[in-house]
Amino acid sequence: MIAAVYARKSTEQNVADESKSVARQVEHARAYAKQKGWTVDESRIFVDDGISGAEFARRQGFVRLMSSICPPTFDVLVMSESSRLGREAWETGYVLKRLLSAGVRVFLYLEDREVHADSPLEKLQFSMVQAFDEMERARASQRSIDKALQLARAGHVTGGRVFGYDNVRVDSHTERRINEAEAGIVRRIFQLAADGVGQKRIARRLNEEGVATPRAQQGRPAAWVLSSVHQVLRRELYRGAIVWNRTRKRNRWGEKARAERPEGEWLTVPAPHLRIVSEELWNAAHARIADARGTNRGGGRPKTTEPRYLLTGFARCSCCNGGLHVRSQQGGSPGRRIRARFYACTTHFNRGRQACGNDLRVRIETVDEAVLARLGEILTPSLADEVIVAVRELLAPHQLDPRAGVDAELANLERQIGNLTDAIAMGGNLSALVTRLQQTEEHRRRLLQQRDEVGARFPLPAIDWRALERQAREKLASWRTLATRHVSGGRQLLQALLTEPLVFTPFDEGSARGYRFRGRATLDGLIEGVVNVVKVYSTQYTENWRPHREVIPAGIPFYRQFRAA
Repeated sequence: MIAAVYARKSTEQNVADESKSVARQVEHARAYAKQKGWTVDESRIFVDDGISGAEFARRQGFVRLMSSICPPTFDVLVMSESSRLGREAWETGYVLKRLLSAGVRVFLYLEDREVHADSPLEKLQFSMVQAFDEMERARASQRSIDKALQLARAGHVTGGRVFGYDNVRVDSHTERRINEAEAGIVRRIFQLAADGVGQKRIARRLNEEGVATPRAQQGRPAAWVLSSVHQVLRRELYRGAIVWNRTRKRNRWGEKARAERPEGEWLTVPAPHLRIVSEELWNAAHARIADARGTNRGGGRPKTTEPRYLLTGFARCSCCNGGLHVRSQQGGSPGRRIRARFYACTTHFNRGRQACGNDLRVRIETVDEAVLARLGEILTPSLADEVIVAVRELLAPHQLDPRAGVDAELANLERQIGNLTDAIAMGGNLSALVTRLQQTEEHRRRLLQQRDEVGARFPLPAIDWRALERQAREKLASWRTLATRHVSGGRQLLQALLTEPLVFTPFDEGSARGYRFRGRATLDGLIEGVVNVVKVYSTQYTENWRPHREVIPAGIPFYRQFRAA
């Protein structure tokens, strides 16, 4: 039999505990499979290291594991214990049901046993184990909170590094020490704010001067931006006060979901030795910010719930992976002034040339027309035919009832049982015949169970190919209609088709300057949810079919009339 392995170590566990490390779990699982005579498929070793068992969608190894069981590509799943699947009782029970329903047998090597859920008693036992696992996670979380509370009350570090300070290990805890170089930058930000400089202008000025920045996140370029300046100006620590428990990192299910706590739950600890900004400078900066907010209150363009531009949120700059936003500029002749709008790199215009050198701006009408035209070339009338052919080819091996092979083996076992019964009646070697009969009966029982499971998994309704083709054509026609509209319809089209943001690459070829863009479009929506079989094999479409088509690369010329100085 082919065996898969799943290993996970949660964030609450000690990294130095080798018995719980994922490497040791995989090693022990391999040894257990070898002892049982199974073959471990190296491509079916799924690992999640340093992530809580309450998380499910964010565990990449777990997601790959569940994607490989429809249909299953292995017979046996080996783990150290059931808590590796998860530490949230309801979700983990559902995961086990999916594994067993797919025909995958689950073994726990620490207990040397197979997990069964054939009877109400076995389900109750598993539920109780999962409840205890969740209680253990809750206790571990509470221990972490109690430890953090103790550290916070003592003025010690409970999280990561804060810009303006160095973390210094002292005995069994970590303390903050003022980093004078970074502290000078913090004081300058407050002074600029007190002088009336806007936060976006502060970020641009710091970037232009190459000032040290906080640690970049999510693969973004290291540079100052409005949000980082905003955080500096509102961090109480700079005025000598440690504020702990201001936010909640996880929801009641144990999943990561940051939320603000009520102010009554905050813990504020005076820390005058960590003060970087004087009280006078703090008050002056915040008074100027409040004045600016009061001046701007009620002004500006009214907010709308629907985006006003086609590509905002769907386009990225290839130079920095930042998004594209819309800028406007006055242009035209002195007697006929008009305001034009352009797509431009958000990183460059918010953080400066040091963060991204892409200063290109292109008229939004030119870009929108090019993108919708390329998508229109993909959505040809013949596309529905190609999709139906691909679906037929994919489902062809599964059109035969998968229970047919089991039925044939059951018929053979029935004949064997009849022959053994006749042999016993004729007075043969009773001990050997009875043992053989019991083994055959047990094999028959397992096959009957397997047949029921297969029937539950694959109802295999008759596919109405004409209805499928008609629905695909109708959806394709609606997509083409969306491609002819602007903004709202176009955004619906992009939402349905794009699997990732469009990437725009600037080019400069002497007299020609502009953007080339590339992206990927999925065609899964043409068949999604049409019939049950398509739903059953939706994962297989992603793996075996080619549902993605590349958007034809396109060059968009730069509109020189509004070229930036």
